[in-house]
Amino acid sequence: MLYYMKWIFYAVLALITFAFFHYVLPQHDIVRVTATEVIRTDFTGFNRRFYAQADSGNVDGTTRDIRLINTVRPNGKVMVYRNEDTGWIWPPYFKFDSSNLQAEAGDEISTKSNPTWVKITHYGWRNEFFSIYPNAVAVKPVAGPDVGTGWPWFNTIFLAVLLVLLLMVRRIWLQFRERSIDPLLEDVEDGWEAAGDNIAQKRGRFSRWLSTWRGK
Repeated sequence: MLYYMKWIFYAVLALITFAFFHYVLPQHDIVRVTATEVIRTDFTGFNRRFYAQADSGNVDGTTRDIRLINTVRPNGKVMVYRNEDTGWIWPPYFKFDSSNLQAEAGDEISTKSNPTWVKITHYGWRNEFFSIYPNAVAVKPVAGPDVGTGWPWFNTIFLAVLLVLLLMVRRIWLQFRERSIDPLLEDVEDGWEAAGDNIAQKRGRFSRWLSTWRGK
């Protein structure tokens, strides 16, 4: 039972880690901008954590104006992005130009008969039920819908560097444990064993002493 619980814990931890990086790392979509707008959004509690904090936008209680960029993908599916400053908080995109980005997106608005395609860099997820939108961080015109988004070099390099750092930390920890913690634990274990042997010897002497009295 303990074996299965351990692997369930590892699986849940891996899933949480994957979801975390999938949310915060940049992604790219090829889309056609159809409109830009500003809407008043009410935060119900759960979705608040998916938006900018109070010091990164104009907040009045639980209501805020949110800039949106409405788009259509090459397959005809609609995708809506929010356009918020991240400021100096998490995730560390240091985005302060949401007004400029809204103007750039508005300049790329096109129709279905005469489309203009752009690559939107964003992070986050889209969830219609909780009114969650991915946050756009850049808009760049592209030649057409088939240019592709390219290999995610930043994500690859970032995850590779993170993996190397984790392996280095693990190696340092193992060396520290081998040099400092393991000898201490061995000394404690030896002390307990010595104490146990001493108690056993005293018990043996006490038993022999009682035996002498029984004999009398």
